[in-house]
Amino acid sequence: MSHVTTSDGTRIFYKDWGTGRPVVLSHGWPLNSDSWEAQQLFLAEHGYRAVAHDRRGHGRSTQTWHGNDMETYADDLAALLDHLDLREVTLVGFSTGGGEITRYIGRHGTARVAQAVLVAAVPPLMTRRDDNPGGVPPEVFDGLRAGSRADRSQLYRDLADGPFFNHPARPVPQGVRDAFWLQSMAAGHRNAHESIAAFSATDFRADLARFDVPTLVIHGDADQVVPFEVGGRASAALVEDAELLVYPGAPHGLTDTHKQTLGEDLLAFLEGYGR
Repeated sequence: MSHVTTSDGTRIFYKDWGTGRPVVLSHGWPLNSDSWEAQQLFLAEHGYRAVAHDRRGHGRSTQTWHGNDMETYADDLAALLDHLDLREVTLVGFSTGGGEITRYIGRHGTARVAQAVLVAAVPPLMTRRDDNPGGVPPEVFDGLRAGSRADRSQLYRDLADGPFFNHPARPVPQGVRDAFWLQSMAAGHRNAHESIAAFSATDFRADLARFDVPTLVIHGDADQVVPFEVGGRASAALVEDAELLVYPGAPHGLTDTHKQTLGEDLLAFLEGYGR
C-alpha cells in the first residue's frame, strides 16, 4: 500500500490512479478514501490523475492520539502534495474534507493549487454562536458525541438510514448504507469522536477569504447534515467569483446519490481550467 509519513511519524494512506493533471479528493467524516471510488475512477478514466487519501485516524492511516484537528489535517494534506510533488492540483473536498482543503489553502496558500471544489462542505462554520446565528445548534454535535460513546456502530447505521442519505424520491440501496457503516467503523474511536469538534466548530471564514483560484461550490438543497444555507450558500458568498451549483432535492451523501451528475460536473469544471 502507498503511504506518506508526516513529520510526527503518522502514515497517511493514499490511492493514486490514472495520469494527467492531478485531482486530490478529500473525504467526509467518518469515512475514508473509498467513499470517493466512483468519482476517482470516473476522473482517472477521463484523463486525470486522481489521488485520494485516508485522513489520519481513518481507514488505513495511523490512528494517532493527537492531531485530530483541522490544522493537522491540512498539514497532512500538504505532506501528501509535497511527497507526490503535485502541481496545478484541483482540490476537491466533501463535507469534512471541504474543511480540510479550505484550511490547507488558509495555511499553505495556492502555489500548488489550480482549482478548488467544495462538495456539501462544512465551511464556513457549522455551529451556531453569536456571530453565526444561522448555524446548527451545538446540541446536535453534543448528541453525536454522546451517540459515539454509547454505541458508535448503531450511530453510523442510524446516520446512513437517516440524514446522511435521506432522499425520499430516490431510495438508497442497502449496499450503499452498508459501505457507509463499514468505512465508518474503520475509523479510530477517539479519532472520529474528536473530529466532530474539528468539522463543527472550526471557523473557516478567514481561510475562504484567501481563495484566489477558480472555485466551484456544489450543495444539495435538502442536505440535513450540512444545511445548504449554512454550508454551500454561505461559502459561495465568501469566495470571490465562486460558481455555485445547487442540486435540487439532494441529500448530504450526494457522492453516492448523485455520483453520475457529480462526476460530470467535476469533469466540466476541470476541463474549463485555463480557457
